[in-house]
Amino acid sequence: GALLVSERIDREELCGALSPCTLSFEIVVENPLELYSGAVEIQDINDNDPVFPSSQARLEISESVVAGARFPLESAQDPDVGINSLQTYQLSANPHFVLDVQTRVDGSKYAELVLEKELDREEQRELHLVLTALDGGSPPRSAHVQIHIDVVDANDNAPVFNQSTYKASVRENTPSGTLVTRISAYDLDDGPNGDIVYSFSSHTPAKVRELFALDSATGELRVKGQLDYEESKLYEIYLQAKDKGAAPGVAHCKVLVEVVDVNDNIPEVTVTSVYSPVPEDAAPGTVVALLSVTDLDSHDNGLILVQVSDVNDNAPKSSQDSYDVYVLENNMPGIPILNVSATDPDLGRNAHLSYTLLQGDPTVGHLFSINRENGTLYLLTSLDHEDQVEFSMVVQVQDGGSPPLATNVSVSVFVTDLNDNAPTVLYPHPNTTATYTDVVAPGTPAGHIVTKVVAVDADAGYNAWISYTLLQATDSSLFSVGLHSGEIFTARQLREDDAPQHTLVILLKDHGEPVLSTSATVSISVAEMVKEVLTDLTDVAPTNDTRRHVTFYLILAVILVSAAFFITMLSVGIFKCYKWRQSKELFNSSRSTLYRTPGPFHHIDAVRGGFTPPNFYHQVYLTTDSRQSDLLCKKPFTSSPLGSRQSTIRNGEPGLYHQIVGTASRLPTPAE
Repeated sequence: GALLVSERIDREELCGALSPCTLSFEIVVENPLELYSGAVEIQDINDNDPVFPSSQARLEISESVVAGARFPLESAQDPDVGINSLQTYQLSANPHFVLDVQTRVDGSKYAELVLEKELDREEQRELHLVLTALDGGSPPRSAHVQIHIDVVDANDNAPVFNQSTYKASVRENTPSGTLVTRISAYDLDDGPNGDIVYSFSSHTPAKVRELFALDSATGELRVKGQLDYEESKLYEIYLQAKDKGAAPGVAHCKVLVEVVDVNDNIPEVTVTSVYSPVPEDAAPGTVVALLSVTDLDSHDNGLILVQVSDVNDNAPKSSQDSYDVYVLENNMPGIPILNVSATDPDLGRNAHLSYTLLQGDPTVGHLFSINRENGTLYLLTSLDHEDQVEFSMVVQVQDGGSPPLATNVSVSVFVTDLNDNAPTVLYPHPNTTATYTDVVAPGTPAGHIVTKVVAVDADAGYNAWISYTLLQATDSSLFSVGLHSGEIFTARQLREDDAPQHTLVILLKDHGEPVLSTSATVSISVAEMVKEVLTDLTDVAPTNDTRRHVTFYLILAVILVSAAFFITMLSVGIFKCYKWRQSKELFNSSRSTLYRTPGPFHHIDAVRGGFTPPNFYHQVYLTTDSRQSDLLCKKPFTSSPLGSRQSTIRNGEPGLYHQIVGTASRLPTPAE
């Protein structure tokens, strides 16, 4: 049973760089029948010296290189493993460089020169250094290389890689010429000093150069040899970019290439026969042969797998059921505003998702678009808050199964307001040649409201809040304007020596950012009666007899129509009061009829600047029976004993505004 060595064993020849180095065997023992597996580990001894690829190395280093710059050196190779392999490097003493020993992923060592003190070509044109490689044996073995450094004039800019470490993965058995990755560096210099040449670093192992090829012009790293996952799972490749200057600048990067295992090894079945032939009277359970199955592949590639096919039984699921998106108006067309995210736990086509914008509203299809592959929602045109504030749409996420499953996600897009509209003057109308003149009587006391500037702003919120200031006036001490109401009133009592005609320029500003503004011009005449106003208007009108008479008759017609309207409304009011008193007496006589009694009321004030007194309103009583809703009368405004709440709204008719006063009404109690 002794296991003997039949010939001289060389661990480096049998296993190379693999550690531990083992030889496997099997032993069959009969009577009783048993199978044993064994392994012999070949231990390493320090019988190899480190070896440099060449006995001399030459470097060209610019004098402009700053302290801290690194320069890779050729690595020594030692076929021994473990402590007997290459362990460290040493550098001869010098005032400029120190040595930094680095360790690769596989545990091997390499050295880099690190500039500690900047070079000066005028002081020293070249340097001679000695690099020593030492293994860890006892005693250690070593190798030496002479390093000759030429100090050259500066090339202002060295190439720079866009990243210091690149990572890539490639399947084993990939055909030669397959692109692994592309490195990229740039150089700010012009001409040859800016032309970059890519190459392997000097300490790149020869095995890597056999497996990979680098295009010196494009930086493309391609497969050159046959990759085998079972031989090496990871390659650490050091590359450099050098310009073509007289003193070329050099940049270095590292590429980590992971070899992905493929199922390229079939299972091997080993049959070990015990005896043959088998007797016909062999008892059941008699061992005929021993079988063993092995697969050189790793992980799942080395198992006997049973695959479960996927069924499209899961609908896409969005990270949220609805989205609210806020977009500023006046946006740039074509911008992305939302990414609808969804997942599907199925596999393959069953998990391939597509995004569709359902065309419920045809307007949405013209304004919005969605990327079918990634769910990015784009805005195709510029939106206007004043046109539409909100858009609602539905995004359907559908998988590629058969039949397909889908999920709907609702999206609401809100257009937020920008201050892009200046205030618009409604009265006095700015785009007309007619002159609106408001009248005030001499001796009018301070605080009397003469007229009002009416304006609107198409924006919303704070952007539409308008303030009024007096920008220019014939007599700045005579009139003032309400900051937020736009009402123009007398600041003091009018005197006889005041000018008969006044022109006011009102500045209207909103409160947006930036502030937008406009102006309105108001003409005010100081006169005792309308005749004087008409005379003044005739004086300022163009010398055209026909137009002067037309203007006079128009003003006269307005006065007559206003008087007729007043008399008509007064008559109707008296009639309605009479009808209402009759309905009240009827109610008192018959308690069985139940309707809403007149309570606190709604009234409307209509004031036309300068022509109609601001103290009239129409009172309307509303009952549960719309046929009994009566317009009562027109009378001077008095405050309601039940209290009221007033709010001012704008009207587009020049000089006219409405005041709405509303109170609650109640039903009569059974006792009433």
